[in-house]
Amino acid sequence: MIMFDNGDDRDSGRGTVSHQPAVDIAGKLKSFYQSVEDEPVPDHLMNLLEKLDEAERAQNANRDK
Repeated sequence: MIMFDNGDDRDSGRGTVSHQPAVDIAGKLKSFYQSVEDEPVPDHLMNLLEKLDEAERAQNANRDK
């Protein structure tokens, strides 16, 4: 939803678009992403990443032979 600020453009019959809702949303998203970024990676995902790294190393080793 676009919010209008009818301040400066009253004579022209048009309102100016208020950017405050977008600023508020951006601030909340930034805060949310920061909280997610600060969370530790679960052990099961770390184990999966280690297995993927091992598989990649094995594939590269076989390719070099």
